[in-house]
Amino acid sequence: MTTEPDSFPRRHARTQRFTLGAPRAFTVAPDGSRVAFLRSGSGTDRANSLWVMDLPEGAERLAADPGTLLGGASEELSTEERARRERSREGGAGIVGYATDTAVELAAFALSGRLFTAELRAGTTRELRVPGPVIDPRPAPDGRHVAYVAEGALRVVDTEGGNDRALAEPEPAAGPGRVTYGLAEFIAAEEMGRSRGFWWAPDGRRLLVARVDDTPVQRWWIADPARPEREPLNIAYPAAGTPNADVRLFVVGLEGERTEVAWDRARYPYLARVHWSAAGAPLLLVQARDQHSQLILAVDPDSGATRMVHADEDPSWLELFAGVPCWSPSGQLVRIADEGGARVLAVGERPLTSGQLQLRAVLDVGPDDVLVSASAGAEAPEPETGEVHVYRVNELGLERVSQEPGVHSAVRAGGVTVLVSATPGRPGTRVQVLRDGKPAATVRSYAEDPGLSPRVTLTQGGARRIPCAVLMPRDYHGDAPLPVLMDPYGGPHGQRVLAAHNAHLTSQWFADQGFAVVVADGRGTPGRSPAWEKAVRDDLADVVLQDQVDALQALAGEFPLDLGRVAIRGWSFGGYLAALAVLRRPDVFHAAVVGAPVTDLRLYDTHYQERYLGHPDERPEVYRRNSVIDDAGLVDPAGPHRPMMIIHGLADDNVVVAHSLRLTSALLAAGRPHEVLPLSGVTHMTPQETVAENLLRLQLDFLRRALPHQGT
Repeated sequence: MTTEPDSFPRRHARTQRFTLGAPRAFTVAPDGSRVAFLRSGSGTDRANSLWVMDLPEGAERLAADPGTLLGGASEELSTEERARRERSREGGAGIVGYATDTAVELAAFALSGRLFTAELRAGTTRELRVPGPVIDPRPAPDGRHVAYVAEGALRVVDTEGGNDRALAEPEPAAGPGRVTYGLAEFIAAEEMGRSRGFWWAPDGRRLLVARVDDTPVQRWWIADPARPEREPLNIAYPAAGTPNADVRLFVVGLEGERTEVAWDRARYPYLARVHWSAAGAPLLLVQARDQHSQLILAVDPDSGATRMVHADEDPSWLELFAGVPCWSPSGQLVRIADEGGARVLAVGERPLTSGQLQLRAVLDVGPDDVLVSASAGAEAPEPETGEVHVYRVNELGLERVSQEPGVHSAVRAGGVTVLVSATPGRPGTRVQVLRDGKPAATVRSYAEDPGLSPRVTLTQGGARRIPCAVLMPRDYHGDAPLPVLMDPYGGPHGQRVLAAHNAHLTSQWFADQGFAVVVADGRGTPGRSPAWEKAVRDDLADVVLQDQVDALQALAGEFPLDLGRVAIRGWSFGGYLAALAVLRRPDVFHAAVVGAPVTDLRLYDTHYQERYLGHPDERPEVYRRNSVIDDAGLVDPAGPHRPMMIIHGLADDNVVVAHSLRLTSALLAAGRPHEVLPLSGVTHMTPQETVAENLLRLQLDFLRRALPHQGT
């Protein structure tokens, strides 16, 4: 297959979806004097540097350059660091993360497993010679020490580089597992949004440290068949219905003294959130395994005792949110809760928002207000399809900070707000620095212009008003029906219908090849209402599939869609949905590209799968009903056999390749023709340039071969 250096697929792959060169990971100094952030040097440069913008002038300066610090040597990553990046979907290189002290004067970061600090005011950088490979270094709030993890031990070193010592060291495990300190376990990082395993006290004298024993977790082997001389990778994978890692929490002092934090770990084994600020006692959010109940606990760091601050229950499940729980500066509990059919912000016991907003995250808590991100809720007077905005909320009401239609987020401190905005009419993101709500500076982006603008219509389809994006070829001016490509994710935590330019680039490229592309966010996807998200409880398959069908049929009355030629493509949950589509509804869907699908639901992880379907040993019929390979339609000889291309990375440690292998075995046993594309050395992210480029081309080739020969 030939490639074109300047083609969209090649540029899309080379620029990592046109994200390279865009500034990210902002931290604002509490006095409002500077903003730290990461950015690579161009739209094709993967290596991020640490930058500082000085205010009020708005001048940018380089604080740490990975090429200089490594002396031109290539970057080396440990197995743990590779796993951390896979969990966070980090495809960049160089400085991919950093942490600062409270004053945002000292930053610490790991580079090629080595520990570096940068004095952000002075502009100097130094390496601290410590045991490695270093993971997740974090300065103490007072800037006097840096804590980090190396070889499963939590260590601390003085900022000047002396007195390095282990505060908690790995312990011998009773079996094939290991006991580590300061690291997040697999499901915390993959499913809970908790990537950290230690937290400094506000006074910098001690830390809360997670102890993870993964001995109970079953061991899986991830092999590379293309490299038979290499040993398979042994991973601890907690598949649905199997034991999780044992997670405990300790208060650890700088001299190594420790006190265990006590709570009912048998009933609430999931440590989902930890918050420690000067506004109150340390806070924990712990969940029951079924995620129907959770507690917010305050910790006495001297004794390790806990007291309940708040309790929640939900018959479906309890969602986790970024930024909460936490204390307000006045000592009130700040949380996001599903109450009265709405997802609201609560301060103390009082909800401050209503069903007009669907809360997404808490961004900052100030003395006078709370900064949040939210979408228009079910009770909003007008729909805002695909929009996410930033709001200031207090007891007097709310004020929208972001004005233009789009997808917005923010970071705030010291009267300065960094507003990150993506809009439908502008490529990439724009980063504005606001002081007291007024524009003060703009952070430059080096991201490449994609060179195409999506011809997208954001709308709603069907009786349930399903959010949809419809993309037509940019050179299409007729009314002749076009073959349809459904391009969904379609499941929990994955919103694809967004009021943002770059969100639709790949869909537009497919549209320009002669398709009408439809993206539908049915029930189960975020941003609408708690009931909308939780409609998939016990029914991940039929509900999400029905909404794709309903959206397609409703849009056919408004757009020139050829319902006799309908394909569907998807990755991860979208791959699961694509397989379901051609197997269960071949009357509607005529071909499918099935990327990294979850097919045997018992092979996916505990926290995700049990949230929606319960425990497989207690509810085997629910798992069977939602499975792809147990689907009775799979072996129905009377049903039409629709073409299917199955794609899977052999190095995937999230949705392991066994899912696709079991699907292809079931299809073969049923006599169903299909194609399989194994990707050697590729994980769930497919970051490799040539792989990412040719995946688009191969999918297009398959769709062109599959659709013309299909009829209704």
